Amino acid sequence: MPVTLTTARLLLRPWIDDDVDFILDMYSRWEVQRFIGLTPRVMTERHEAEQRLQAWKAFEDPVLGIWAVTTHDGARAGTLLLKPIPASAPTTPLPPSGDIEIGWHFHPDAWGHGYASEAAARVLQHAFDSGLQQVVAVTNPANTASQAVARRIGMAHRGTTDRYYGTTCELFVAEAPA
Repeated sequence: MPVTLTTARLLLRPWIDDDVDFILDMYSRWEVQRFIGLTPRVMTERHEAEQRLQAWKAFEDPVLGIWAVTTHDGARAGTLLLKPIPASAPTTPLPPSGDIEIGWHFHPDAWGHGYASEAAARVLQHAFDSGLQQVVAVTNPANTASQAVARRIGMAHRGTTDRYYGTTCELFVAEAPA
């Protein structure tokens, strides 16, 4: 279970059973899903949200995590991930790459408030405070909004790569402060 993290406006907490309707609502929207995965598709069934929630709740690591992002008043905003990123390979499932990825998915109602940058900066700080030396982010080449978030949190754009997920991505890298 991930540790709880806070920012001036946000709480990043472990997922709870009561979050299932939010997960279904957010991931059933094309504008959220369009850049996620090799073949983006919207979530259509409650059982899909329940399965995703259970997988996230089962993710156990003292540093890494998949957090529910809420405002301090409890309004749900999105998902923040710090997890191993799979390598590109001709096998299924894809093997681990040895790198750690930061990623974010936010509900359209939360867009435009700076929540993704605020939450991602906090998780990046947590990663480095916990001893990680490098964190990567990858985006679909057309996902300019996520690329802007990566830049805002201090990640350096390293060009296009096909090292992860079996697809071409824009690669961003953050190194631990010296």
